[in-house]
Amino acid sequence: MGMQRILIVEDDSEINNMIKEFLEGYDYNCHQAFSGSECKLLTHMESYDLILLDLMLPGISGEELIQELAKTSKVIVLSAKSGIESKVNLLELGANDYICKPFDIHELLARIKVQLRQYEPKQRQLIYKDWTIDLDLMTLNAAGQSIDLTSLEFKIIELFMRYPQKVFTKENIYEYVWEDDYVVGDKTIHVHISNIRTKLKSTGTDHYIQTVWGMGFKLID
Repeated sequence: MGMQRILIVEDDSEINNMIKEFLEGYDYNCHQAFSGSECKLLTHMESYDLILLDLMLPGISGEELIQELAKTSKVIVLSAKSGIESKVNLLELGANDYICKPFDIHELLARIKVQLRQYEPKQRQLIYKDWTIDLDLMTLNAAGQSIDLTSLEFKIIELFMRYPQKVFTKENIYEYVWEDDYVVGDKTIHVHISNIRTKLKSTGTDHYIQTVWGMGFKLID
């Protein structure tokens, strides 16, 4: 796997930039959103291991976003609201942790490490229909057969299996797997998807990867 991906959702650019710069010093792959609407757009396009979510956002508030975000990512709320009732409500909505502003940046780092450490063991093996992948060994078992994948093919399968309901554009896949900017017209994604399907054909599961015309790829429902 690449670096763990964190989305920082904070409308105060000084705080947002400070958190980003600090966390990147600890090898986290950080992305930024400065409004609730921007957060919603980014999370529909990309996947994140953890989201740092301010509540008082322009556009869509943090409270309105928590339930949806918590379906696919760990969520730590950043807020000036310190009342116990507010904390309980947010945790019930799906937040994994809550830290009050102003906060110590090293305490925030410790809380992030706890959440991602809790997250990883549960994810060492992913199962989808007749597929099972082992994230430590980087192996795929499909319908009882061991499939020999390249490291890039494995990362594509892993991405799909982490978010089986999501449609991924070619840009999404390229930026996650190659950790670089996608060049429009590049056929790399199509070649790798085709190779994966060919390797899976004997298992009868090659149809699991569905082409969504005009959009990208996803796993079948």
